[in-house]
Amino acid sequence: MSQVKKVDGIDIHIDGEGEETIVMIHGWPDTYRMWDAQVADFKHRYRCVRFTLPGFDPDTPRRVYSLDAVVRSISYVINAVSQNKKKVILMLHDWGCVFGYEYYMRNKQQVAAIIGVDIGDANSIETRRSRSFAQKLGVSSYQNMLSLAWAIGGPIGNMITRSMANKLGAPSVREYIGSQMNYPYYILSAGEAGSYRHLQAFVPKVPMLYIYGVRKPFMFHSNSWLEKVEARKGNKIVPFNTDHWLMVRQPERFNKVVQEWLPIPSAQPEHEGESPTEDEVADG
Repeated sequence: MSQVKKVDGIDIHIDGEGEETIVMIHGWPDTYRMWDAQVADFKHRYRCVRFTLPGFDPDTPRRVYSLDAVVRSISYVINAVSQNKKKVILMLHDWGCVFGYEYYMRNKQQVAAIIGVDIGDANSIETRRSRSFAQKLGVSSYQNMLSLAWAIGGPIGNMITRSMANKLGAPSVREYIGSQMNYPYYILSAGEAGSYRHLQAFVPKVPMLYIYGVRKPFMFHSNSWLEKVEARKGNKIVPFNTDHWLMVRQPERFNKVVQEWLPIPSAQPEHEGESPTEDEVADG
């Protein structure tokens, strides 16, 4: 069964009737369509929920959405689709990881497990230290260009955004890509809308599957973060020989890895008083 429900002005697409709900959150420059191959496979066993992030839809008003605003929208969606207030499984990619990790840190009681795709401790000190000067320049270059495209807007902003998406190899359909979805980069570079300085350090205490592509000019995680995640019982790390959009490049393998990891494995008990270090901060 497939249905569309509107919550907080967001169209929520729901497929399948499984007892467990997977909430899929995409990143840049994508929409809910990025998860088509996963929904086609998982809907036979799980209830799949997906939506386009606020401001990413070309048909919605162009504006900056703060971290709190995006997390609040995610909360509205999850509250609306949670069956009998059961915990959900988060499947996250790119900026979907940034926002989804923050949602988890604020609403741990709502999340049963996390499937993170290609974004770990992206803005931690360890990740930044692991990059060469050229890699650091590459990161700042594409982020600043997308921020500029948002500030310019209109046809020129769209042209810059689509050109950058092509350069980065993004698989999204061109007609769905526009400068309106660049506001996270504008917030990063300009420090607008409260910036992302108040992101909580992402320390998963629920089972986590982390899948990442190795064919990229730089990684969005540190080796120390991988080791910490993998050290917890129930967690798993799986590298793919792909770029950033591995669930699109190798959908069959991606789906198999996820379904073999699910049902949710037993997690290591959470230790009271355990606090994150400064190196565990996640950003996009």
